[in-house]
Amino acid sequence: MTRAQVIAMQDRIGTTPDGFWGPKSIAACQSYLRSLMPAESNWPRPSQESLQGFYGSPGDESKLVSVNVEGLGLKYDGKPVKSIRCHDKVADSLKRVLVALAKSHPDILAQYAGVYNNRTMRGGSLPSLHARGAAIDLAADTNRLSQSWPVSATMPLEVMEVFAREGWVAAGAFWGRDAMHFQATQ
Repeated sequence: MTRAQVIAMQDRIGTTPDGFWGPKSIAACQSYLRSLMPAESNWPRPSQESLQGFYGSPGDESKLVSVNVEGLGLKYDGKPVKSIRCHDKVADSLKRVLVALAKSHPDILAQYAGVYNNRTMRGGSLPSLHARGAAIDLAADTNRLSQSWPVSATMPLEVMEVFAREGWVAAGAFWGRDAMHFQATQ
């Protein structure tokens, strides 16, 4: 990001617009996104115990539903996506997010990178939220795990706001990396 872009984002999230993205900006961004989330979370805490109790076992495809996304502009490797499979508990919320993003950020949806994938977290041994169908990746090429957000990763704050309004956590803002990743947890 340019200094001017950092200043604009700092102004939007309510912190001193000094052009430096550091601990104060990170905390302000997280606080700002939390303020957009529903007062009562619909989602579990990210502990394996909470995830197991709420979503069930990773890889349990009986909990998945198909969500029609035809006409929303989702593309995987440049090819139109007609439906996605996700956990039945996140389906309505995820559809609302995708409908909103189709209007505001179709370019991001054109870089859809997946929801359900029965795998472990990258670099770890615990199941990913993707293994429960409760996470989505968008614009992976410019928002990778190793890229710092918002310094080198490019996920727009406005996309994170749309997810936050549904209570989803934006990895870029809360972890400082992996800005492609959004998950239905607290």
